[in-house]
Amino acid sequence: MCPVIHPTAIIDPKAEVHPSADIGPYAVIGADVVLGAACVIGPHVHITGQTTAGTHNRFHAGCVIGDAPQDLKYTGAPTRLRIGDDNVFREHVTVHRSNSMEEDTVIGSHNLFMAHSHVGHNAVVGDHNVLVNGALLGGHVTVADRALISGNAMVHQFCRIGTLALMQGGAVMTKDLPPFCVASGLNTLCGLNTVGLRRAGFTPEQRRELQWLYRQLFLSGKNVREAVTEARAGGVASTGLRLLDFIAQSKRGVCTHGHRAGGEAAAAEH
Repeated sequence: MCPVIHPTAIIDPKAEVHPSADIGPYAVIGADVVLGAACVIGPHVHITGQTTAGTHNRFHAGCVIGDAPQDLKYTGAPTRLRIGDDNVFREHVTVHRSNSMEEDTVIGSHNLFMAHSHVGHNAVVGDHNVLVNGALLGGHVTVADRALISGNAMVHQFCRIGTLALMQGGAVMTKDLPPFCVASGLNTLCGLNTVGLRRAGFTPEQRRELQWLYRQLFLSGKNVREAVTEARAGGVASTGLRLLDFIAQSKRGVCTHGHRAGGEAAAAEH
């Protein structure tokens, strides 16, 4: 199927659009936009600002990508949004460019942003993540790789979401969510993302170490930072170090276990 630019699409002459891109009806592409090969722009999509997108990205109907940050301190500087390859932005997704020239909003590759999800200014999203319908990332949020942020979940500005973390539907994070963990409610952990770990190829030995660490860090009743120091002294492998390093680097504090009946067992079923 040959690339098509619909006659109702509006593309600024200064935009750099690869000839293999497919532009749908009533799409609007701004002057400073760069679109890579084989991108598909659906109807009524608006891509604006200093936005660069790599190859094979697909933007479904009504997306607004690269618009100005929702920040009262923003004064109109030509800030940037950088998007990698092979991402899917479903209906009415919004992604805002950064609020300063010192930082960019960054989207990696192979991510799925379901309908009405939002990525705020200065956020950094890694690779192979999924934001389910209505998920919201505030400004300056960092999401690592292979995280699942379920429907209507919300992440407060400046929070971090670790690798292979899972937020259940409607969860709210105002603290950092450590890698490999499952969160529900407000800043509440309920176990490890055991299914996600298996699917990602983590060995039984790696999973057992993470289970041991989870108990030491979140179920022992110790201060978390104190438990991190003790765990390091006991010696852990590289997988466990990723969890310990994430917690040690936290500036907002990390989520804690909810101690509700069956919480850890229930999380293992996801």
